[in-house]
Amino acid sequence: MRAILEFAAKREFARGAAMLLVGLALAAIAPLQAGAQDFNSRNVATFTAQQADRGKATYATSCASCHGATLNGSEFASALRGTTFSQNWGGRPASVLFEYVNTKMPPASPGSLGPETNAAVVAFLLQSNGFQPSDTELPTDMAALALMQIPRGATSRPAAMMPLSPLAPPIPVVKLPNPLDQFTPVTDAMLDNPPATDWLLWRRTYDDQGFSPLKQIDRKNVANLRVAWAWSLPPGTNESTPLEHDGVLFIESYGDKLEALNAVTGDLLWEYSHPLPKDARFDQKRNIAIHGDRVFMPTSDDHVVALDVKSGDVIWDQAVADYTKGYQITGGPLVAKGKVMQGVGGQAKGGNFIVALDEETGKEAWRFHTIAQAGEPGDSWNGLPNDKRNGASVWTAGSYDPKLNLAYFGAGQTYDTGPVLHRVPGQSNDGLYTDTTMAFDPDTGKLVWHFQHVHNDQWDLDWAFERQLIDVPVDGAERHLVVTSGKMAIYEALDAATGQYVFSKDLGIQNVIQSIDPKTGEKTISPDVVMGGDKPYLICPHPGGGRNWIAGSYDAETKVMYVAMNESCMDLIPAGKGQRGNLSAGYNWFIRPRPDTDGNYGRVEAFNLETRKVLWKDRQRAPQMTGMLDTAGGVVFSGAYDRFLKAYDDSTGKVLWQIRLNDVPNSCPITYSVNGKQYVAVVTGTGGPMTATYPVLVPEIQVPPDRESSIWVFELPEK
Repeated sequence: MRAILEFAAKREFARGAAMLLVGLALAAIAPLQAGAQDFNSRNVATFTAQQADRGKATYATSCASCHGATLNGSEFASALRGTTFSQNWGGRPASVLFEYVNTKMPPASPGSLGPETNAAVVAFLLQSNGFQPSDTELPTDMAALALMQIPRGATSRPAAMMPLSPLAPPIPVVKLPNPLDQFTPVTDAMLDNPPATDWLLWRRTYDDQGFSPLKQIDRKNVANLRVAWAWSLPPGTNESTPLEHDGVLFIESYGDKLEALNAVTGDLLWEYSHPLPKDARFDQKRNIAIHGDRVFMPTSDDHVVALDVKSGDVIWDQAVADYTKGYQITGGPLVAKGKVMQGVGGQAKGGNFIVALDEETGKEAWRFHTIAQAGEPGDSWNGLPNDKRNGASVWTAGSYDPKLNLAYFGAGQTYDTGPVLHRVPGQSNDGLYTDTTMAFDPDTGKLVWHFQHVHNDQWDLDWAFERQLIDVPVDGAERHLVVTSGKMAIYEALDAATGQYVFSKDLGIQNVIQSIDPKTGEKTISPDVVMGGDKPYLICPHPGGGRNWIAGSYDAETKVMYVAMNESCMDLIPAGKGQRGNLSAGYNWFIRPRPDTDGNYGRVEAFNLETRKVLWKDRQRAPQMTGMLDTAGGVVFSGAYDRFLKAYDDSTGKVLWQIRLNDVPNSCPITYSVNGKQYVAVVTGTGGPMTATYPVLVPEIQVPPDRESSIWVFELPEK
């Protein structure tokens, strides 16, 4: 009994001591509790545990298939927890997240779940990101939601806070200026004549010259370039060229994500992720466009989306083609005269087109079929019905001449070569508008003129690349020209107003064209490449180019064109009886070195467009992978498959600087200036037709297998 009494006494003493400690603790933390009460009474989004449970059930049936059962995302949609959730939604009113879920989700039937159910889904997302439930449900009233905030960074804590735990005392933070606060709309005048500091279009200017007047980085100091910052982009193929204006850099990436970054620091300002259907094919995109207060991006489900430049919010979202029928968009839009003009490619029956959308509303203004239709002028498809015609993809952005009010686009070859291999009696098998430069009135979509560079392309050597507008003397008289090149690396100049042929410049890596008529530009095809029978054919270059979409750069002052090429050929071998082959004419192609090869495949070349004389060449083993960027500082930049970005002396071709990047630079470098300082930027990301073509020729060059995409930005050191 005594032992029991002693135990009871000890227990009572311990209980009393514990109560005393609790009392002391409560007294000590009373001020902190007041702070906690203040924290919990801030305008933070509230929800109940029961509401979150309802949302969890809905998420499992309607959301998890895209965003993942654990909210960690998938190839179809972004993550909804952790840092991604915090970056996308933290610090923003709860109304923004609710409105997005309520009006955009699920993608197959937006808004079908209803406000109450969608509020429960948002509650579940908040709970999954470490926010604690309360006694008050998340409302559906937009005015009430607008007063509630989703705290930024809550998901970075290792565990959810206890209900009475206060926030740690704030540490003074130096708030950097947000360039979006000073962002000015991009006007027509800016696009007509961009500030030297900006990069506002795919090739900086409407004329596609790809030249920068900046000269702070020059031949003397370029060797001192260093990394200013780098930013990891969504992993995957990336051929996108960034745009920059007022210290904000915009970049689209794999998976249809567009980010706005601080162009000086590399900090994320906002991100937009386009929701994609499960069966959409993820395509690389080559450019976006900007005008007014909007940035325009193409998507993998064949839409064009207009976003608010300051927030990334969707202004309009317009479908332009049906991806399920074989259409795809890999090039980007051209914005001019209130129209967003987008080329469409792919292997859909009936061929491809250029579509113009009203800039304000996204509604279709006009559409032009890049395959001539049966019975119309230019019908040269062996009498095939429209649904048997194929190709003429438009897979790079157009250029624009404000004075002539003409937009210029190029179309590729046909993918179905068999039906037009041999001419049907009484028909033409030229295949208009394949391999053609087309000039349009952007207001109406009327085709003003066209020039077909090659008739009946049987080798996949299309002329679908940039159309540069250039003033250059020809026979002693100044001419305003459209200059372009196809995969055969034959540059051709046409009168910009009329389409009249002016001249050609063959850079010497092809064996298809035997001669070119100096007056008309008509080509004579070498009989050695005209297919027929059971023998193999040697064709130069391979369909990977020669030239490809990686654009050239032109210096109007020196009249020098800088171009990146690759030296290769292909063997066309009969596919066998009854087999289609790579070409439906019945042949398979296989890449091979040129017969005269020395083992070097990459080639950078500079030639004078007025004299057509070559100034210099730089040849290397690694194939070229980026477009060219020449600057007024006398430096031209280009990158290759070995992951090196190089700076050349643009007058001699001497390599002045080089750096090896994390992955293949696979786009077009740009340069811009903010607060008097010049930067050079380039995007990396293995994939796409260029990096898929050449590995067999250079097996010793290793590239990262996981396709890690990044943007690298370089600067000169401070003096």
